[in-house]
Order: sequence, then C-alpha cells, then structure tokens
Amino acid sequence: MTKKITYLLLLLAIVLSTSAQDIKEIVRKSDEKFRGTSSSGTFSMTIERPTWSRTISMKSWALGTEYSLIYVTAPAKEKGQVFLKRGNEMWNWVPSIERMVKIPPSMMMQSWMGSDFTNDDLVRESSIVKDYTHKLLGEETVADYLCYKVELTPLENAPVVWGKVLMWVSKKDYLWLKAEFYDEDGVLVNTEILSDVKKMDDRIIPCRMEMIPADKKGQKTIMIFENTDFDVPLKEDFFSIQNMKKIK
Repeated sequence: MTKKITYLLLLLAIVLSTSAQDIKEIVRKSDEKFRGTSSSGTFSMTIERPTWSRTISMKSWALGTEYSLIYVTAPAKEKGQVFLKRGNEMWNWVPSIERMVKIPPSMMMQSWMGSDFTNDDLVRESSIVKDYTHKLLGEETVADYLCYKVELTPLENAPVVWGKVLMWVSKKDYLWLKAEFYDEDGVLVNTEILSDVKKMDDRIIPCRMEMIPADKKGQKTIMIFENTDFDVPLKEDFFSIQNMKKIK
C-alpha cells in the first residue's frame, strides 16, 4: 500500500510540475521533427492484409504545413500518380486517364490508395498543436524510451475528425513513438506505432510508421522513410496544379 501511495504522489508531482504550455511545447517539438521548414525525400508504403500485401514507392516534397507533393514511382500500375496538398485542398493527377481530380471534403476520411491511412492523414488539415488542448497523463515506457503520455482533446469547432488522441513522446529527443486515435464515442479506431529511430539528415527521427486498425485483424499499413533532406530550397509555386503533370 505504501509503495502504491508513493507512486501516486510521484505521478501527481510529475503532472503538477509540467504546465499546459510545457506540454504544448513537447507536442510541437515532436511534430516539427518530421517537418522542418521544408523537406524532400523518398519513402515506401506497404499495405498488409490477411491474404496479400503490396508495396508502393514514392517521392515527396513539403513546405511548412501548407504544401506537399507526392509522386508515385512504383509499381507500374500507379507510377506517375501525383497528390498535391495546398492549404486544406487536395488534388490527384491520374496520368493513365489524363485526369485531374479534386478530393472533396466528403472523401477526406476515405482510404488513401487502399491503405489504412486516410486522405485526411495525408493532408493533415488539423494541427495537433493548434486544434487540441493538451493534458499530461503521466509517463510510460515505449520501446525502451521513457515517454510523456499526453491526451489531446479537440477544441470546439476545430476541423478534426477524432474525439480524442493519446500520444507518447520520448523525454529524450522528443520522439513521437506512439499514438492512439479515438472516435467521438471514445472507441479506439487506429493505433500508430513509430520505430527504427535513426539519424536522417540533421536530426534523429523514427523511420518506420505502422498504422493498425483496431477492428480489422491481420491488417495494417507500414511506411518506411528511406531518405529525407530537411530545410531544402522550395517555393510555393513548386506546389502547383501545373507542376503535378511535369514532376518526375
């Protein structure tokens, strides 16, 4: 009993010693490690299902939180497809039918390329820093890293799709190592696990991301970040509808 009381007092001290502003800063640092002011790189996405799997390879470019461009390099069936994000808008260029498609808001929660990521995940229209309140729940260990466990609750009228998000950020290097996404009824929908921590360009980041649906056994999507350069020279006009047809 004494040990339990001591643990509870210690946990309370941890919570009280970290202000809401400190928690928000922890979340901001973990989010910005993946972004920089701009970035370019290559990554692969493997969609795993109980009876099959397939891998898609891509190039990506991003400028801040408002602009991103993704070019599919393989397999041959999808090669040449381009996805563009400008602000809250999303476009898809399909070269096989020479068609430009604007993704409407009604489709933002649909699967992206048949994966367990949604169009909204790709756009990341909402900001985990600006659109949520942040509450420190305590500390837990994830993959041998001592982490802050933070609860994110959406602000009223914020453009978010989740009722609640739990995230685990390492105390060392502010690595985003795990997240759980809950619907408005408090039911777990997806678990995101980040691992394979290594140096990428000028920073230490997890290079493997798994998105695992809670209600679909044997199903998940794995992203592997193969190479990323941060703070590269990019301008807003690079992220244009016209450039979607030219990029290679």
